[in-house]
Amino acid sequence: MGEVAAAGDGGIHPLVDGLAERIRLCRHTLPDLAPLAIDPDLEAISGSLDGDALYIRNEVHRCRGLRKLHLETARLGAGLQILHCVFFPDPRHDLPVFGADIVAGKAGVSAAIVDLSPVGEALPETIAAALAARPRPAFEQVRELPPWGSIFSPHVLFVRPVSEAEEQGFVEEVASFLGVLAEAASVSPSQAHDHPATVARWQGQLRYCKQQKQNDKTRRVLEKAFNPQWADRYIEDLLFDDPPAPGATA
Repeated sequence: MGEVAAAGDGGIHPLVDGLAERIRLCRHTLPDLAPLAIDPDLEAISGSLDGDALYIRNEVHRCRGLRKLHLETARLGAGLQILHCVFFPDPRHDLPVFGADIVAGKAGVSAAIVDLSPVGEALPETIAAALAARPRPAFEQVRELPPWGSIFSPHVLFVRPVSEAEEQGFVEEVASFLGVLAEAASVSPSQAHDHPATVARWQGQLRYCKQQKQNDKTRRVLEKAFNPQWADRYIEDLLFDDPPAPGATA
């Protein structure tokens, strides 16, 4: 079994760096990809937490079928590193939410999660079938989902990689999930903004964002590094902003 690389030397953890690059490559396979405007003060952020420098970088795009593609990489001092990625669907399209997160520290990666999460009761049938048909690698340490994890699909992968091979296996899993999403987005028909299915998907995405905002760890870190008002703005406007009301998406 290979050794797990740590981030204690002040460098970028190889899994964080490698996954960010793979997500960027996969992002370019999405149809009609275009950058989204972002406030300059939210694109590159610097702060301090308990004497350690905190750096956050955000990349935001849109594409056909997806209203926002958000990739965040963060680093605290020479230890904690985070990759957070969420692709939010346009409610007019029957597409899931893509999410991937990594938490890495001096001892290695403590958490790695990826999913295509339904905004309704279940994933679209074609996407569920595509996910079920994939070969899935085995991971030694599968983690338990958080209490608010009811938003995830049955295909969610939440692990602690224990070797370089498992870290690379996780990167390949993320690429596989994104490949399923890219294929679905390329053929997904757009429904009217006032179609009952569109409204139902909008409501489902509201629920997804509400559940994600229950992750108090993120809020506490941001509040301590900046202030409560800034943390609220960052979470509400960038991390898990509510989808526009259906009439506004027309």
